[in-house]
Amino acid sequence: MTIQDILQLLPAELLTPGARLDTQVHNACGSDMMSDVLAFVKNQAVLLTGLNNPQVVRTADMMDMVCIVFVRGKRPSPEVLELAEQRGIAVLTTQRTMFSACGILYQAGLRGGGGHD
Repeated sequence: MTIQDILQLLPAELLTPGARLDTQVHNACGSDMMSDVLAFVKNQAVLLTGLNNPQVVRTADMMDMVCIVFVRGKRPSPEVLELAEQRGIAVLTTQRTMFSACGILYQAGLRGGGGHD
């Protein structure tokens, strides 16, 4: 699955126009607790979250995640978007809830990285 696929499936809006939409995404993690995200060990992943602060980008970067999807229509600040662009992380927003967005991506074949899908 690619970031472009995620954009279409949710549907979502791309907030980082320079992002590479052909980047492959192999796993997903949905959480508002960054400590849970740190326990998620897979790279090439998408993070779905409602938490809206710079720590989300820093955590995603540490975990080699390639995409962040803010759920429930959340829109990060310009500072958060700039940090994501600097780190090469695509940022999307969707009106869907986290539960719904995760379900859609799961149904389309994207899995979590914990082995307990």
